[in-house]
Amino acid sequence: MQPFLSLFDYLLKARARLLDWIRPLSAEEYFREFPYGLKTIHATLLHVAGAEWAYGRRLQGQQVSFTDNPFIAEKVLTFAQLEPAWTALSSETRLALSQITDWNAGVEYRMTPPNAPPVRIRTTRQGVASQLILHEVHHRALVMSMLRQLGVAAQNLDYSALMFDREQEVA
Repeated sequence: MQPFLSLFDYLLKARARLLDWIRPLSAEEYFREFPYGLKTIHATLLHVAGAEWAYGRRLQGQQVSFTDNPFIAEKVLTFAQLEPAWTALSSETRLALSQITDWNAGVEYRMTPPNAPPVRIRTTRQGVASQLILHEVHHRALVMSMLRQLGVAAQNLDYSALMFDREQEVA
């Protein structure tokens, strides 16, 4: 299996557990503001899903802009709307990753962040896939911190805990 598919499968498994912790939250908890990161669980999840959407398209050679992003607060108002849309996107992303044969192929795109000057980005498909995966891990940690402050025991999404075979030994 391609290494990035294995890492993406881990990401999906960890994401599923994270979403299991989020699903029972009240709207007040889900939209509660924290003094760090993107402030709310909702904003953070939208940011991560939107980044996955953009990076997945860039892996396929498409140019995208922030205005094309379907994962923005004006379009996705609730967790109930976000979860199925992100699940559908993850299937598209996994397919895109599975079709890459040349990980060293160059990727170049122009990005115009809100309220900032345009930037030209040059990397490889490997670089984009790495960013896609590591970006989510970073923001997932922030959401886990928010969940802990809400009293949710969000912990242990370590790769080895989710992906390694474990067998209890008799003492």
